[in-house]
Amino acid sequence: MRQWEIYLFPFREERPHPAVIISNEERCVNHDLEYVNALICTSARLNREAKKHEVVLNAADGLDWKTAVRCDVVYLLPKGEFRELRGKVSPQRRVAIARKIAETLRLPMG
Repeated sequence: MRQWEIYLFPFREERPHPAVIISNEERCVNHDLEYVNALICTSARLNREAKKHEVVLNAADGLDWKTAVRCDVVYLLPKGEFRELRGKVSPQRRVAIARKIAETLRLPMG
């Protein structure tokens, strides 16, 4: 498991959805740490614009369809429950996601 990889996760309040790992590499590879931070992804209709708290991913990120990453809630999820690897967020979208997290959580930038 690595930062920016996209895995299927069995979210309890919804059926399984892809999740983007945002924890740093040290946390991801440390077997003594049980949890990582992640963002939930949901299917986005082709003609729908991204909501103000979302970044859209697609085939460039290894996904089969247009998918919206919700950047306004960070989940702390157990590593052992992640399922199959679905893709990896492209470098340009990593920047967009980081900015969107800072924007939606109103974190200072610089």
